[in-house]
Amino acid sequence: MGRKIRVLIVDDSAVVRQTLSQIISTDPQLEVMATAADPYFAAKKIAEEVPDVITLDIEMPRMDGITFLKKIMSQHPIPVVIISSLTEKGTQTALKALELGAVDIITKPQFNTKTFIEESSIRICDAVKAAAHARVQRKRIATEIRSVEPKLTADVVLPASGPNLSMIKTTEYIIAVGASTGGTEALTTFLQAMPIDTPGIVIVQHMPEKFTTSFAARLNDICKITVKEAENGDSVIRGRALIAPGNYHMLLKRSGAKYYVEVREGPLVNRHRPSVDVLFRSAARYAGANAVGVIMTGMGGDGAQGLLEMKQAGAKTVAQDEKTCVVFGMPKEAIKLGAVDKILPLDAIAPYVIKPI
Repeated sequence: MGRKIRVLIVDDSAVVRQTLSQIISTDPQLEVMATAADPYFAAKKIAEEVPDVITLDIEMPRMDGITFLKKIMSQHPIPVVIISSLTEKGTQTALKALELGAVDIITKPQFNTKTFIEESSIRICDAVKAAAHARVQRKRIATEIRSVEPKLTADVVLPASGPNLSMIKTTEYIIAVGASTGGTEALTTFLQAMPIDTPGIVIVQHMPEKFTTSFAARLNDICKITVKEAENGDSVIRGRALIAPGNYHMLLKRSGAKYYVEVREGPLVNRHRPSVDVLFRSAARYAGANAVGVIMTGMGGDGAQGLLEMKQAGAKTVAQDEKTCVVFGMPKEAIKLGAVDKILPLDAIAPYVIKPI
């Protein structure tokens, strides 16, 4: 975009509106078009001028955020980023918002520590910019889905060198997946297509803390395979997908012939925690040719370098094609680096990775 991205902030809290306004205004690519205390005020603002992106609270007076989102996505689709306080109830509701067409979920900013404020600012601005590039479509209302390690330095999280500990090519392999904006729908499609005996899957989806627990549980209800939020030491086994918990990096490790995951704290890597690069780089190191790497829809370049390292270690690599991506950022960067063997539409990825050729 040649001009700044115009943002409409919708939240019943004056403090939150002010905080979000300050955060968004610090980014030279963004500007706050207006703020609104509830969806009725927001609707008036939209009638006067259509924003590029809306940030939306869930619980508000007069009309809740979900009802407002349904109206937006069924009548005049505009990219929406959900800003949630992350209560247990809120995680379920916000995940429903993704089904209804919201582009992303972000943690409401808090003022606990200077680091938290800085990281929240990065995440919020990145999410808004990604949303501005997202393809949004009119939505029918879908049927309800059934339902203590030390902190690391960036060098420790992402070792630039060292021995490759992967085994030679064997008949058993793992599937490593990275996704961001639009990834919740893409992963749902991908995992629902997986047979019960699929190779072990490890996933990084950029998502806040607590949301990954609910997201994994909902996927577990609708997929043939088991899906769970990863815990430190979980084995990577056939018929199971492990999703990195929000706000923690996840690395693939190996003990003998067995794979497991390590869940760890650490700094943001490529502006994210969990980071796709962290997972992919560990897969290159510990699985090598026994891995398949998949990079899906998302803004930015997280995962591109890690996927290249996987390819250089002998892994097969796949990128989601532009047509089926909500945002063709992460796959595009990986393709530019020469990290991708196959570029496939979303519905063709699962059949390929089950038995890559």
